[in-house]
Amino acid sequence: MTVILRMAVGFMGNATSFLLYAAPISTFARVIRKKSTEEFSCVPYAVSLLNCLFYTWYGLPVVSYKWENFPMITINGLGILLELSFIWKAGIMTTALIIFFSIIALLSTYKFHDHKTRKQLVGGVGLIASVAMYAAPLVVMKKVIQTKSVEYMPFSLSLFSFLASLLWLAYGLLGRDLLIAAPNLVGAPLGALQLMLYCKYRNRAMVEPKPAQEWDVEKVDMKTSKQHLQIAAVTTDDDINEKKSQIINS
Repeated sequence: MTVILRMAVGFMGNATSFLLYAAPISTFARVIRKKSTEEFSCVPYAVSLLNCLFYTWYGLPVVSYKWENFPMITINGLGILLELSFIWKAGIMTTALIIFFSIIALLSTYKFHDHKTRKQLVGGVGLIASVAMYAAPLVVMKKVIQTKSVEYMPFSLSLFSFLASLLWLAYGLLGRDLLIAAPNLVGAPLGALQLMLYCKYRNRAMVEPKPAQEWDVEKVDMKTSKQHLQIAAVTTDDDINEKKSQIINS
């Protein structure tokens, strides 16, 4: 019964994760339309690619026992294709991620010869990548708080991130696999926080506060101008007094 329930949760996790990975399609359509990346960063998508690479490898029989984590292979394999399509122009970063993954994959295949050790290696690195993927939106959340606008934090991305984290957390706990459950203990609260921020700022227009440095420059300029006027006034008075003295003496 537990195995069936776990597989059902895994396939529901597949559905929500697909929506999560596909959510940026509208964002990239906007980038293509405007021919500008604006405030969007490719880093979250690069981290997501690394997460997908490691958990696809983790789910394969090379690392896991037979096909016990088959749902992870299907969704993360699809995630690799989607994330690559999003960041294919970031050639150096993409190449570096693939090289790093290849090194870990080769080590797990030829250096270690039992499933337990392979799972610890691949799952440990995948856990770090997964936590980084869920933590990446913290930069966007900071932007939301500063501007009081959710323009750069789509609701669909926040919602599916929260739902996917909950489902994969349940999947990991049902299979007693902490390497799957652990990163989602971070992802679920962060997803909930994104949703709360969205609810708070969804109806507010973007505020672009004037940088403090500009005000400081204006103050300095005003102060400098006053000093110049004072110096000019003193100089003029001195000239007048000197001319009066010359007239009297003559």
